[in-house]
Amino acid sequence: MPLRLPSALTPSGSVSPGAGPEGEATPTRAAWLNWVDRTGDFWIVGVLGLMVLVFGVLAPDLFTRASWLNTSQYAVEFLLLAIGQTFVIITGGIDLSDGAVLGFTGMVSGVVMQSMLASHENTLFTTIVGFAVALALGAFIGFVNGYLITRLKLPPFIVTLGTLTAIGAAPSLVNGGNEIVNLPPQIGTLGTATILGGWIYATVLIAAVACVIMGLALHRTRYGLRTFAIGSNNVGARRSGINVNRHLVMVYTVSGTLAGLAGMMVTANFDTATPVAGQNDELSAIAAVVIGGASLFGGRGTMLGTVVGTFIIALLVTGLVLVGVNGSWEQVATGIIVVAAVALDQVRLRLAER
Repeated sequence: MPLRLPSALTPSGSVSPGAGPEGEATPTRAAWLNWVDRTGDFWIVGVLGLMVLVFGVLAPDLFTRASWLNTSQYAVEFLLLAIGQTFVIITGGIDLSDGAVLGFTGMVSGVVMQSMLASHENTLFTTIVGFAVALALGAFIGFVNGYLITRLKLPPFIVTLGTLTAIGAAPSLVNGGNEIVNLPPQIGTLGTATILGGWIYATVLIAAVACVIMGLALHRTRYGLRTFAIGSNNVGARRSGINVNRHLVMVYTVSGTLAGLAGMMVTANFDTATPVAGQNDELSAIAAVVIGGASLFGGRGTMLGTVVGTFIIALLVTGLVLVGVNGSWEQVATGIIVVAAVALDQVRLRLAER
């Protein structure tokens, strides 16, 4: 919808240069605001399309099945983290711990599965238990984050930074810091299995299903509506009867659960639980959400935008490798896109307030 200006008066009460005789926006200004509002939601799709075009011209191998499989598989862990991060950021918070939770849950689950195999447990049952452990542990860590934020009134940045610091070192303490390679065969099969003629990995399908479910929850349920309400106006949400504390605990619990699922997907992709998994992944997840149009100040974001933002980051990595450019430039390009996304968000907010 086009942005509507309630008034074009400056703080001093005079009519702004872009306003009509009665303080209303001129047709030119209204058209400009309308264009900024609409492109603000879809410019990232154009960026993704332009990247595909440029990298496709420079490296035609981008359009091969192998490149698509590598790009989509690389995007899985970031997408799962970014899904949970979307809800957190829309509420006006941030979760710096989900990358560490990914690595920690993967290692703990790996130890559990290795121990069960050593006891000659059924491999399928062991795999199910491994998934249950990762999801439950991730949910518990997310719950603790939410509890500390709401009950002790601590800033999300501080709480999740503390969790990142504490949990980030934990994978190196599990199993003596060594990789866990003795896993059920179902784990490796999950990481290599494909569908649709070999074009889609099973792990990608799982991430897509999670994305659809959480996207519907965000945009089609009361849970999502309350998430937006809290991010838009926390005080107003409380006065309208929303249990803000309980909802925030749920949001961080969901974020932790998805981080646990991401941990299992990474373990499946490599058929190994490694202590270095998830390092700095939280930054990529936050970048994907912000590039996708979510506001760091809360109240706005879409699941589609998060998906596009995730694939922009994943495509940068694949594209730069194919054209023979140093992979470090991926971080530079991501940083530029993030700054551009935040700058556009600020422009939209300032124009809307005038």
